[in-house]
Amino acid sequence: MTLLALEGVTKRFGATTALDALSLQIGAGEFFALLGGSGSGKSTLLRVIAGFEAADAGRVALQGRDITRLAPPERDLAMMFQSYALFPHMSVRENIAYGLRRAGNRDPGPRVAELVALLGLAGLEARRPQQLSGGQQQRVALARALARRPPLVLLDEPLAALDSGLRERTGLELRALQRRLGASFVMVTHDQAEALSLADRVAVLEQGRIAQVAPPRELYERPATRSVARFLGAANVLEAGRFRLSAEVDAPAYALRPERIRMTDRLPEMNGVRAVVTEIAFRGADAVVLAEAPGAGLRLVLPAGAALPEPGAEVFLTWDAAALAPLAT
Repeated sequence: MTLLALEGVTKRFGATTALDALSLQIGAGEFFALLGGSGSGKSTLLRVIAGFEAADAGRVALQGRDITRLAPPERDLAMMFQSYALFPHMSVRENIAYGLRRAGNRDPGPRVAELVALLGLAGLEARRPQQLSGGQQQRVALARALARRPPLVLLDEPLAALDSGLRERTGLELRALQRRLGASFVMVTHDQAEALSLADRVAVLEQGRIAQVAPPRELYERPATRSVARFLGAANVLEAGRFRLSAEVDAPAYALRPERIRMTDRLPEMNGVRAVVTEIAFRGADAVVLAEAPGAGLRLVLPAGAALPEPGAEVFLTWDAAALAPLAT
């Protein structure tokens, strides 16, 4: 069932087109990620959905209701800002209750207590935001967004302010909470691993358009275009005329994930190449190897414990036909 529908949404800032006739449907109960680099339009899209930016053309519908021209308070949704935007002069309890009081709820206490328990904020109710850790502030901001039980919650880079260890744990907690509540979450992020690990579906945005929408595994293993392949997971793009390739499907080019390449003792007739190692970066769980081959530079990832070649060494690289993902453009 479609919860949110965008139809031909266009947004311009002067001569710059931030969103270009963008259409998208998001389902009820779905965790959806908008992924893209700087200037791709992902944050503008979130602000258009929230009503903080007015679309120049197109339609935004929530639960079948046209909300394109409604002010933010009139839309049945909530937004959690990247900065969290907590009121510094209010306690945790007062911050969570703020939206409820503005909606006319004279007794927000029971709902606040429910959210305090749900988000693990017990014992912090009287503290001000400056007395909280980054992770605690994030949970307070989320509790405030959830207070009115909106069917749609918009998250603007919700984990960006957290350190890497806390980011991963908090992200998994966020996904578990979304599953429990059944609300739809739409998250903007530039972090590919974050989008792939948390979302049910991911939309990759480029220059105000959607380049591809798919579940995370499909998006990673079968990117549609060269640009999506390079952006998502730094895939190698092999042009059909430059390599001796044996693929399952004919295409002008193929995406080849770095972890699908392996070193071998001899050069195979097909799906292989002779290369010279140029750089090695050890990352703990694995190592990234950059190699220069005739026709292209290649990036491969070797697992921890694998024998690593030295820079300058000549190596034979190979891959399976199934590892070649055909690219349309």
